[in-house]
Amino acid sequence: MKRFLTVLLIVALTISLAACGSSQTDTPVATEEPADVTQPEVPETPKEPEPPAKTIINFAVQADSTPALEKIVEAFNAQSEKYEVKATIMTNDSGQMHDQLLNSLSSQSGEYDVISMDVVWAGEFAAAGYLEPIDQLLMEKGWKPTDFNAGSMDSGKYKGKNYVLPYFPDLGFIYFRSDIVSAEDAAKLRSGDYTYADLIAMGEKYKGQQGTKYAFVYQSKQYEGLTCNLNEFTGNWTDIEGGLKVMKEMMDKGLTPEDILNYTEGETHNALLNGEAVFARNWPYVNGMLQSGEHPVKIDQIGYAPLPKGGTVGGWILGINANSKNPEGAKEFLTFIAGPEGQKINAIHGSYLPGFNALLEDEEVLAANQLLTDEGFQKALSNTISRPVVPNYSEVSDKIQISAHEYLSGNSSLEDAVAGIQEALAE
Repeated sequence: MKRFLTVLLIVALTISLAACGSSQTDTPVATEEPADVTQPEVPETPKEPEPPAKTIINFAVQADSTPALEKIVEAFNAQSEKYEVKATIMTNDSGQMHDQLLNSLSSQSGEYDVISMDVVWAGEFAAAGYLEPIDQLLMEKGWKPTDFNAGSMDSGKYKGKNYVLPYFPDLGFIYFRSDIVSAEDAAKLRSGDYTYADLIAMGEKYKGQQGTKYAFVYQSKQYEGLTCNLNEFTGNWTDIEGGLKVMKEMMDKGLTPEDILNYTEGETHNALLNGEAVFARNWPYVNGMLQSGEHPVKIDQIGYAPLPKGGTVGGWILGINANSKNPEGAKEFLTFIAGPEGQKINAIHGSYLPGFNALLEDEEVLAANQLLTDEGFQKALSNTISRPVVPNYSEVSDKIQISAHEYLSGNSSLEDAVAGIQEALAE
């Protein structure tokens, strides 16, 4: 019996040990690390070289209430491989902008590469050596000065050299009541083939019709507008005495308002739009007012005509800073904005008058600005005259205004007025 129990105990112990051994299988068993396997190297894809940074061209310009400026800059930057234009927006006060530019240019700063200018600043800046002549540039592009608006180009010609190209021209011309003026007289006006004597005769003929009070309204207050108008009456200063006489005759015959010597553009357009005047000398902006249809006189009652001796050019022109650090980039942008591509953008998206003459026959441009399709306005646009191109324009203009205004108001003689204007122009 003891032997049996002993055997049984040994069997039980064996089973117990086997069970304990089987519990070790949950313990991780160390294994040999696999031999290192060298993976073949995958060559890196070469990176595209980054394009070189474009050189910045700074364009000094007033803010544009239309999309035109932004679209010009975008178009240039998209097509130029080397340059990027940034518009430096300056004050819309032209006098302050003039002074700001003058301070920069006179210090020989290159902070602006291309600058926009009122047409009367170019003579001053060119005489001081602040602008780069562009005659060589014109030759390289195969352009002639006659490819551009004549008045704009004349405004930037100093001592036989060209310094500017047009940004957008502006000009003086006549609005007339086409519902009052006969078809025959209207055709004569639109052709430009008439004189101031003819215009006076028409004024005497039509004044008073359809409730009009005046034959003529124009700018005759002692300010820059008087210089512009006297430029037109005198045929670009070729007949100062004759021009002053015509202005005085219109007043003495009662063809103008009694307070014509206080008239600016505002009084002039009010007289036309309210039905008080048969003829009004003004700028293209009035056409936009007519198109609104908000005034007693509607656009279908109006015709357009060139002035007998040419209309004073206004608007803005473009030049290159003589101290630009990037003259080649400045030239590239100048030729873009003043050339056919930039001028077309300006005309279509801003309704500005194109300074590149070939665009006056471009169908897209004509469709965007109906004024350009009018025969009389086209004649006016082709017959513009500049104001004096002199280094001290502001002083010259002030003296012209004073001499003319004193004569027209009866406070000086015709001889003294002529002498004073001639003296101012000779300075």
